[in-house]
Amino acid sequence: MTTTPDPTSLRMPAGFSWGVATSAHQIEGAVAVDGRAPSIWDTFSHTPGKVDRGENADVSCDHYHRFRDDIALMAQLGVDTYRFSLSWSRLLPEDDKTVNPLGATFYRSVCEELVEHGIRPVVCLFHWDLPQRLQDQGGWANPESSQWFAEYATRAKETLADLATTWMTLNEPYCAAFLGHHSGVHAPGVTDAGTAYLAAHNMLLAHHRAAAVLRSTEPNPDDEVTIALNLIPATGATDSAADTAAAAKADMVQNQLFLDGVLQGRYPDQIREHHHTFGVADQIDTDELAAIAQPIDWLAVNYYNVTHVAHQDGAPSLLGFPGATETIGVEPPPPRTEMGWGIEPQGLDRVLRRVGAAYRDLPIVISENGGAFPDVVQHDGSIDDQDRIAYLHDHLQVVAAASRDGIDVVGYHVWSLLDNFEWALGFSKRFGIVRVDFDTLERTPKASARWYAQVIAANRSQS
Repeated sequence: MTTTPDPTSLRMPAGFSWGVATSAHQIEGAVAVDGRAPSIWDTFSHTPGKVDRGENADVSCDHYHRFRDDIALMAQLGVDTYRFSLSWSRLLPEDDKTVNPLGATFYRSVCEELVEHGIRPVVCLFHWDLPQRLQDQGGWANPESSQWFAEYATRAKETLADLATTWMTLNEPYCAAFLGHHSGVHAPGVTDAGTAYLAAHNMLLAHHRAAAVLRSTEPNPDDEVTIALNLIPATGATDSAADTAAAAKADMVQNQLFLDGVLQGRYPDQIREHHHTFGVADQIDTDELAAIAQPIDWLAVNYYNVTHVAHQDGAPSLLGFPGATETIGVEPPPPRTEMGWGIEPQGLDRVLRRVGAAYRDLPIVISENGGAFPDVVQHDGSIDDQDRIAYLHDHLQVVAAASRDGIDVVGYHVWSLLDNFEWALGFSKRFGIVRVDFDTLERTPKASARWYAQVIAANRSQS
């Protein structure tokens, strides 16, 4: 019999915040309702062969119509914060300046409901769903894209400034740039290395421009600005020098590019070499990046797994890592989640200590962490997801240990509140601590939801 980890054994520092996370395209549905225009993920998911089983997020969890019930579930958990994203296509469906009043009303209603329940909104502006109208103009490869984003940030701040003070510019720009523009497994489905590096650069410009306008538009002394980076440590299949070098190549694209671009306003020399290799160096103005760089108030870190690689003579660039030549991906050791990702909480430890050592004065919030598992619905409708509880417990243990060692980790968000549309994998993978029946849209809290609520309550009683 599996023993459930003791929820009272995890102790975080005073003031630690507990939350859950979602994203607009994955849960909202209502894709053609109240003036919303298509995003690149609407286009991509309706293109045959792009998403498992031909699924799409047209309805998904129907959070658009059920958000009050979902926020009530959050309140039952006892969370302090809710990290969610806006649909750019819902707020600005027609152009960069004209706010859709029905879209604005929806997001104001979400924030009002959160505030009424004592939950702080953490508003992410971009979780991969670029408006299709902007993709038609070149998307993130267009040099004007960072200005588009700054306009969007301005309108979002004007819409929600009296309700939200915590702003996240981008979620996982690595995925949007390299999975969307190099491997092509995500929208918009481009497969060109140079375009991927251009997209990454323009997203970093967008982050810095948005940070500036979020602070200057209807400023509030409580305003906080961050960005969510999915930091995935890379490790060699062996301790050989060749495999270690392969891991460094992957790390440079996955992690260091974005850490340096966000926190230092510059690129590592190896990334500049990639810009030249793929013919885009003359389109990437590093002086501009340095000139507009803005500080962040804390770093949002998404963590799921470790990238395992090996050296192979003559191998082309690892897919999704252009420039990481003679490098191949290898399967992680078991145990693994349903995504095929290794369950390696020690990777989170590596991430926290790396960031903590390099940026000692920068607080860290875990903005996504969770696992997809093959949930089994029992005859009474319950879901006893002990594997997910064990996953969360082991990763929270790492957070607690890092905090005890002086690393300034100040918050944690479970991914995800709800089972949802898992991008190119459709509805085949469930990350939620609340089950969604995608036929009836009924919500059922899993054992992990009850366990997480107990962890929160135990910590609150000690604060």
